[in-house]
Amino acid sequence: MAIAFQVSAALRPFAGGRDRVEIGGSPSTVADALEALWILCPGLRDRILTEEGQIREHVNLFVGQENVRYTGGLATPIQAGTEISVFHAVSGG
Repeated sequence: MAIAFQVSAALRPFAGGRDRVEIGGSPSTVADALEALWILCPGLRDRILTEEGQIREHVNLFVGQENVRYTGGLATPIQAGTEISVFHAVSGG
């Protein structure tokens, strides 16, 4: 089973308009999965990670129901069939 990324509406233009992107291979961490995602959707990289390779402050990555900020960050382990959701925080007032 592939790893699938669910991409929020704000980031879809950088994913070729897709709301779901599946990657191949056998990534074992979120970081590994993101590296595979950059090959398919290179425009997402600078919108998800900082120049230092950290998750941007206003971006949330979820593995299943868990925010990776609380499960090990980019080192969060994943397995085949995992769904990773990418949300760009939206603020308003």
